[in-house]
Amino acid sequence: MKRVIIIGAAGRDFHNFNMVFRNSPDHEVVAFTAAQIPGIEGRTYPPELAGPRYPKGIPIFAEKELPRLIKELKADLAILSYSDLSYGDVMHIGSSVLAAGADFQLLGPRNTMLRSRLPVVSVGAVRTGAGKSTVSRKISLTLRDAGKKVVVIRHPMPYGDLTKEGVQRFASFEDLDKADCSIEEREEYEPHIEHGFVVYAGIDYEQILRSAEKEADIILWDGGNNDIPFIQPNVHFAVLDPLRAGDELTHYPSEVNVRIANVGIINKVNVAEPKKIELVESNLKALNPTAIVIKTSSEVTVDKPELVRGKRVLVIEDGPTVTHGDMAYGVGYVAAKSFHAKEIVDPRKYAVGIVKDIFRKYTHVTEVLPTVGYGNQQIRDMEATIARVDCDTIMIATPADIRRIIKFPKPTVRVGYELKEQTKPDIRDVLHSKGII
Repeated sequence: MKRVIIIGAAGRDFHNFNMVFRNSPDHEVVAFTAAQIPGIEGRTYPPELAGPRYPKGIPIFAEKELPRLIKELKADLAILSYSDLSYGDVMHIGSSVLAAGADFQLLGPRNTMLRSRLPVVSVGAVRTGAGKSTVSRKISLTLRDAGKKVVVIRHPMPYGDLTKEGVQRFASFEDLDKADCSIEEREEYEPHIEHGFVVYAGIDYEQILRSAEKEADIILWDGGNNDIPFIQPNVHFAVLDPLRAGDELTHYPSEVNVRIANVGIINKVNVAEPKKIELVESNLKALNPTAIVIKTSSEVTVDKPELVRGKRVLVIEDGPTVTHGDMAYGVGYVAAKSFHAKEIVDPRKYAVGIVKDIFRKYTHVTEVLPTVGYGNQQIRDMEATIARVDCDTIMIATPADIRRIIKFPKPTVRVGYELKEQTKPDIRDVLHSKGII
């Protein structure tokens, strides 16, 4: 029997365990490791989810402990099970595993995708922050306009009490409150709920899928980071980002997403340089010559432009986009420039707690405040940081309206962005041609 450590970040790692290892007589999973998300280590994958072979559950350690764990736990095999990593980072992790004495492995779509009895449309991306959520919203609305009942299954974000997060169903903002959802969860769930769609998420995606199938005509898989789908799709959309042209060739599992796509959506063509758009399209065609290409723009709006023009503003951006997504800024910064803010206030000197730690770790972020809210203390640190910033207006460019859970001492402006197709065939055309509508 092989002793296994699963290298993860609270999501894909649990799914890989459930799909491949939970009932395997040939493997014993002795530990998970955790990275990317602050404060998610030090927990236990509970026996209720781990199954009868693991009556004590499975401990979760920080990834930096991996070499020690391999030696002390006598691990034979380490499985990389999270996304949005450069190819260099993948091999640095792999090299640390090999040097510690274990084998290093990746799991592919065939062994980790569930099968649904319903049609499935999936959305992935080459990087977090590429615009995947706007594509998912456009698809869900297009399907509903065609008379289909859509249920969204979202990539996991189990950052709280794992025993309560096996299967989660969200149909209202009250559901988010009852589940004590983090800012990051709200950023992904709220826009779907606002449009009247039910969202499922959690840990046990076999049970999640079977529950969702009972109330849907079509399943929409809304991916996280640049991960590949957990459910076998009938049509897979991969969103490419010309603001980070070339990342489709240098990040894991970006290239997998592009290679398995039926449709490649080149987003942000309204703000990207033409030569970068051409490079992305060339790479897409080289990796996947049969993929349909759709070019789209990400159109930015603000609800109170008079509070931006000539004002000193604090810009709050979607956290993952500007942290492990490697962007120096997001749509909020673009909106502040477009609507003629007098100054974009540097938030770093006002940071406290986990927010200060984030700025130390992600040194490329200098002019915007990333949302950090994977737990109550982190939300309070965000609130304290915001309260300290010397500004006139606070620009909220997160998909969720975080004013529901954070108090703001200054006037606020919501920044919005929606997808607009610029070429034919468009999303509706593709869904029709593939027999989905």
